[in-house]
Amino acid sequence: MIATNDKDIQGLKEAGRVIAGIRDEMIRRTKPGVKTIELDELAGEMFAKSGAVSAPISTYGFPGNTCICVNEEVAHGIPGERIIQDGDLVNIDVSGAYNDYWVDTGRSFVVGEATPAQNQLLEATKKVFDAGLGKFRAGAKMNNVGRAVHKTAREEGFKVIKNLTGHGVGYSLRDAPDHIFNYFNPWDRTLLENGMVIAFEPFVSTKAEQIYEKEDGWTLTTRDKSMVAQIEHTIIVTKDEPIIVT
Repeated sequence: MIATNDKDIQGLKEAGRVIAGIRDEMIRRTKPGVKTIELDELAGEMFAKSGAVSAPISTYGFPGNTCICVNEEVAHGIPGERIIQDGDLVNIDVSGAYNDYWVDTGRSFVVGEATPAQNQLLEATKKVFDAGLGKFRAGAKMNNVGRAVHKTAREEGFKVIKNLTGHGVGYSLRDAPDHIFNYFNPWDRTLLENGMVIAFEPFVSTKAEQIYEKEDGWTLTTRDKSMVAQIEHTIIVTKDEPIIVT
């Protein structure tokens, strides 16, 4: 989606407010002893009350309103009977539509007291996200984002998941561009356009660079159980600083 008029920009901001509100309430309710299905049911109630639509359900027929990952899970985790424990690394990913504007957002966090290694990973993920975010300017090369993400992760002593990428969003959950790589791709000559709406989501890993699909057909994980953290926001590219709508 290219959003350059006030109607679209305000529509995306309002959708971002609604979907980010669901994300934040789920994070607030993530405590030791709660089941992931209970968190997803909360999200379902909030989607219904706000008049928003869950993207995983409406787009893919996913068995949950949201994606919830715990520890070894990286993305597309199915909400279920898993009980959250103190010290778990959790990722909550919420995407959906409100008044026909689609946004996507997520965040990794530790429940209770984090270990030094977990804190280091989360702090590095924030630095990686900020480094990539600073490269989103109209007219700039898109592959500069991946260069900054990968470079910063290496400097912090981590790697990136290379087969998960950001993507366009706005008119649907998956708009053009199809991929915002989290590493430098010299063959990608795409230029960022003013008003381009992007779901930017670097995944930072302790060791692994690839994820694999589990037998459930949805959940993505690493072979070696590397810790992986993510920050995701929907942004609007401008000639100056990008607008974060989630």
